[in-house]
Amino acid sequence: MSRVVVVGGGAAGLLAAGRAAERGAAECGAAERGADVLLLEKTPRLGNKLRISGKGRGNITTTDSLTDFVAAFGPAGRFLYGACTRFFRDDLLALLQELGIDTVTERGGRVFPSSQHAPDIAEALVDYARRGGVQVRTRCPVERVLVQDGCVAGVQTADGPEPAGAVVVAVGGASYPGTGSTGDGVALARAAGHTVVPLRPALVPLETAGDEARQLQGLSLRHVRATALRVTAAGVATPIASEFGEMLFTHFGVSGPIILTMSRAVGDALRAGDTVVLSINLKPALTPDQLDRRLQRDLAALGRRAYHNILSGLLPRKLIDVFIARTGIPADRVGHQITAQQRADVCRELMDFRLRVTRPRPLAEAIVTAGGVALDEVDPRTLMSRRVPGLFFAGEVLDLDGPTGGYNLQAAFSTGYVAGQAAAEYVL
Repeated sequence: MSRVVVVGGGAAGLLAAGRAAERGAAECGAAERGADVLLLEKTPRLGNKLRISGKGRGNITTTDSLTDFVAAFGPAGRFLYGACTRFFRDDLLALLQELGIDTVTERGGRVFPSSQHAPDIAEALVDYARRGGVQVRTRCPVERVLVQDGCVAGVQTADGPEPAGAVVVAVGGASYPGTGSTGDGVALARAAGHTVVPLRPALVPLETAGDEARQLQGLSLRHVRATALRVTAAGVATPIASEFGEMLFTHFGVSGPIILTMSRAVGDALRAGDTVVLSINLKPALTPDQLDRRLQRDLAALGRRAYHNILSGLLPRKLIDVFIARTGIPADRVGHQITAQQRADVCRELMDFRLRVTRPRPLAEAIVTAGGVALDEVDPRTLMSRRVPGLFFAGEVLDLDGPTGGYNLQAAFSTGYVAGQAAAEYVL
C-alpha cells in the first residue's frame, strides 16, 4: 500500500510528512500518483512545541560543524551521522528560505528566524506539508501501531483503523505536556516490541538544599564556571559535568543555560543514589594565586573600609549578604583587620561556591526528554525499525538529547526529513 501515516505534528512530524509527500511525487512523476501521506496530531494545532521554542523566538539550529554537532549529543550522537549527512543545517536553511523564512545568526552560533517569531517557522512547515498534498487530521490520537505478519499495517485511532504501508512515529517525548508531548511515542514503540530507555528530564532546572537560592532569586551570573561534583561519604569529590557561561538563581534552586546543559548528568547521578554538589567558580579567569594577590591589593588599598563595602567590588550586590554569612567575617570588619586565613576563606568561596543539589525539576518542566526508543533497534540511515519493517521513528521519541542552542530541533528536523523520505521510498 502506497500510504504513509505520520503520527505527531511537531518539528519532526512536519518534516517527515512534507518530505514523504515530496519524495512520493518525485518518484512517481507529475502524471502519476505518489505516496498518500496522512498526518495525525492529537491536539487541535500543529507545531505546538515548535511555536514556543527558543523562548518564543525559535532557535532552530546551530552553526556547529557536523562533527561538533554530533559530539554535543555524547556517545549516542554517532547515531545522528546517518540522518545529518543527508539533511543538515544548510539543507534546513535552504528549505526555509524557499518557504519564505529568512534567518539570522546570533551569539553562540544560534540561528533564529529574522522575525524572531517561532510560530513563523511552524506555519512555514505546515505550508510545506500541505502544499505536498498531505492530509492533516487534528484531534486524532493514535492508540497503537497495527502490525500484521511482522510488518506495519497502519495505526489504530479512536475513530478506527488507518491502513498504511509505512508509519512514522514522531510524537516527541514527555516534556511540556501542554503541547501534547506526554510520552505517547514510547508507549506505541513498546507495544510494537521495541525496547524503551526510561524517560527522564534533560535540560531542566535543578533544586538545591537550604534557602540561599531563594535569597538570591533573580540573580543572573555571567562568565562563571559551574561544575557538578559527585561527593562520596568520605568527602571525595569527582567532577561529572562542567560548563562555562550564564546561570540564574530561582526560588527553588538554579537554572540558566549552563545548568540546563549539565542537568541530565546531575539527574542520572542523583537517581543512582549519589550526593551531588554544584561548585560555582565566580572568578574563572583567575588562578588561585592571581585571585589571592588581587584580594591582597584590595585589602591594602581599601584597608579602612568595611568588609561589606570591599565585597561590592568583587560580587553582585545580591550575593554579598550570603557571602558574608558563608565566610563568617563580620560585615563591619575593616580590611586591614582581615587575617590571612580569612582571606583564604574568601578566595575559596569565590572559586568554589557550593550548593547541594537535591533533585532536578519534574519532567513536565524539562525542555527536552532524555530516554526513548533504544537506538540499536533503529537503522540510523533510514530511521526504520530493525524489529518491525515499515515502522520509522523521528525526533524526541528516540533516545537522543543534546544541549540548548538549536541542537535538539536540528536533530528533530534531520531525523524527520530522512524518516519521511525513507518511508515514501519504502511504500513505492
